[in-house]
Amino acid sequence: MATTNPPHEFPLVRTVPAPLPEASAPTTVVAPPLACDAHCHVFGPAASFPFSPARKYTPPDSGIDDLLALHDRLGLRRAVFVQASCHGTDNSAMIDAIQRAPDRFAGVAMIDDSFTDEDLAHLDANNVRGIRFNFVAHLGGAPNMEMFWRLVHRVAPMGWHIVLHLDAKDFGRYSSTLDRIPVPYVIDHMARVPAIDGLDQAPLRLALDRLRSDDRCWVKISCAERLTEGRVAPYDDVIPIAQAILDAAPDRILWGTDWPHPNLVEMPDEGELFDLLGRIVPDESQRNQILVDNPQVLYDFS
Repeated sequence: MATTNPPHEFPLVRTVPAPLPEASAPTTVVAPPLACDAHCHVFGPAASFPFSPARKYTPPDSGIDDLLALHDRLGLRRAVFVQASCHGTDNSAMIDAIQRAPDRFAGVAMIDDSFTDEDLAHLDANNVRGIRFNFVAHLGGAPNMEMFWRLVHRVAPMGWHIVLHLDAKDFGRYSSTLDRIPVPYVIDHMARVPAIDGLDQAPLRLALDRLRSDDRCWVKISCAERLTEGRVAPYDDVIPIAQAILDAAPDRILWGTDWPHPNLVEMPDEGELFDLLGRIVPDESQRNQILVDNPQVLYDFS
């Protein structure tokens, strides 16, 4: 059955900072109607939705009300909540957030072999449309690959997709894995390629080749704040990388805030991140494709 994390003893010691209490409003980009934040998280509140005992970090509470206030400021109407490792396979906080406005929200869950068919049906009924696997070293590294394939083949008949969080250095290592995934798959955060390594770095070349040749492959042009040298604004060095990814497959590109930015030291201003999207994608019709049309294909908002 689906995991429920045990309750905490309080007070919890938070190990990562909180997002900015109030982002600036965008100054150069206006969100189109039904614009979607296709990668964001809800954390806690821990008193109601405990974190996983196996977590690698303990975030501050960053719940749905705070996220809705941010989306109102940015002009975003839709969202995809991506289950993060601090909650493990207990998707309760995410499902609670989706139930606040099921016509606006969808989710990507984390699951394991304990999930029954009934558990998966419950997630599906609550607008979950994919499952996520972390391969990133600082979050614990690759999953058990036998379980990975069991879960992939269990959700494939449901029409779900697979979200993969990979370190750039490992992108080539999992090429044969990507070849075998039988459903659409989404590469998080531009494959985490460091901007300082430029357009000719091997992981980016591999990602671009895959985008051009495999119509199951999607990429999120998110997390410039993680990829830029020094991890501080204005993120100009990320723009050529994001544009190269966009040019490779504009109909399979997503964008998200990654709010509340887990494991960052310097918190970005989401208004600046949204304006950055305008610099990456100056054409309004193409920007609308990324914010509205592409998420609709994967998440079937209705």
